Amino acid sequence: MRVLVVEDARSLAALLAEGLRDQGMAVDVAHDGLEAAARLDLNAYDVVMLDRDLPGIHGDTLCHMITERDERPMVLMLTAAGTPEDRVTGLTLGADDYLAKPFHFPELILRIRSLARRRPSARARTLRAAGIELDPIRRTATRDSRHLDLSLKEFAVLEALLRAYPAFLSTEDLLEQVWDEHADPFTNTVTVTVSRLRRKLGDPPIIATSPGIGYRIINS
Repeated sequence: MRVLVVEDARSLAALLAEGLRDQGMAVDVAHDGLEAAARLDLNAYDVVMLDRDLPGIHGDTLCHMITERDERPMVLMLTAAGTPEDRVTGLTLGADDYLAKPFHFPELILRIRSLARRRPSARARTLRAAGIELDPIRRTATRDSRHLDLSLKEFAVLEALLRAYPAFLSTEDLLEQVWDEHADPFTNTVTVTVSRLRRKLGDPPIIATSPGIGYRIINS
């Protein structure tokens, strides 16, 4: 899952990004509306966490711009303006959810995952292929009923491959979906993570590699 945090308070933005990454999400940060609009043009996001009172482009205007997109992310307004009237206004602008500051971080995580699941392009809650069952909400994965003890990035790579099944995902696709803009495209991060994931999945192998194309799940 890839999330864009749009928050002009830099210390809060950094804390949010760190907390979401600890939950296995790929996170980019924008500190004003103009920077956020530029990132939205460059990257595909599942969820945008949007402060309302932003410099550059106001959060209300940015929310309206997002809702006009064909393949739009879900929008969670996260703002100090928390009266019932503020909530109604935010939802009227097209936000999919509204959470007032201060907030309880576990609730924020649940709301983000719920929004990603509600996204029109999202698939069924439990992903299944080649004997694998993966639940993105409960963060569980099994192969032939055997529990898989996966790291956050291994889990995220497996989730991305299952969502794409039976199509290929390139290294660049995985970097975009599982990591974030700070990932170095010239490292072997993806190769190493896929290699560890293969070992944990066991035999027979179900992740195929096609040089120059990428990776995909196959039926064993």
